[in-house]
Parts: sequence; C-alpha cells; structure tokens
Amino acid sequence: MLEGTDYQVCDLQISNDNRIVVEIDRLQGVDLEFCSLLNRHIVEQLDSLPETKNEDYSLEVGSVCLTDPFKTKLQYEKNIGHNVEVLDNNGKKHRGQLVSVDENTFLVDEEEMVPVEGKKRKQKQIVTRTYNYADVKYTKYELKV
Repeated sequence: MLEGTDYQVCDLQISNDNRIVVEIDRLQGVDLEFCSLLNRHIVEQLDSLPETKNEDYSLEVGSVCLTDPFKTKLQYEKNIGHNVEVLDNNGKKHRGQLVSVDENTFLVDEEEMVPVEGKKRKQKQIVTRTYNYADVKYTKYELKV
C-alpha cells in the first residue's frame, strides 16, 4: 500500500503476544486518515491469510514519536534545520543544529568554546562536525521548551 507514496515504514515490531506496531513517516508529516487506511489494509491482509485468520492480535499504526531516536535516513532529512542530540559511541552527547545529510554521514553545527588568537578567554564559535551513522548510538530531535 505504501508503493507510489512518499510514506516509509520506519519501524515494525511484533511481540510474542501478537502485538503489532507499525511506525511510518514522510517529509510532510503523517496524516491520521492515511494511518487509518493503512491499518484497515493490514487487517484485511492478515485476515486473508490462513495462518492468521483465527489468531488474536493487536495492531497499532502511527507516526514515529517525536522524541524517539532516528531510525531511518528520512528522519534525518526531515529534521534538517532542527536541533538534535547525538550520542556518540564513546558515550559523549553533542547538541546542535542538523545541517545536512547524505548516504553515510550527517553534519551538525555545534556551539563550542574555542581559543581565539589575541583573546584571553575562549569565545563561542560554531563548529561543524561530521558523524557517520555507524559511529553514533543515537540521534534524536531535541525538544526545547
């Protein structure tokens, strides 16, 4: 059902007690009506299979949670220009504005105190850091209140 749309499955979980959770996303945001249609479509598909026809299950179709770690490149693209939190594989957190994304890396502008020639104190400057997706434990939208 997602073919030909700009929607993408970001996560699919099936628990031992047949609880099915499907998380979708797209650049323009997720439409509630589309979630409802997708839910009905999946139910029809499951009910038509002989092995699941009489099975009890719970199905939840929705958008990804705003504060969950990113799972797909689409989520990185969707958050360009927004503040993010990055936890690197060394356990250090970095915060800044996501500025670009490509197949293997993403760039974040971070404020950093750096020494400036001719000044006694360090000055705040924007430093652009490049991260490989494989070198971070997570990246997530930084919700500021």
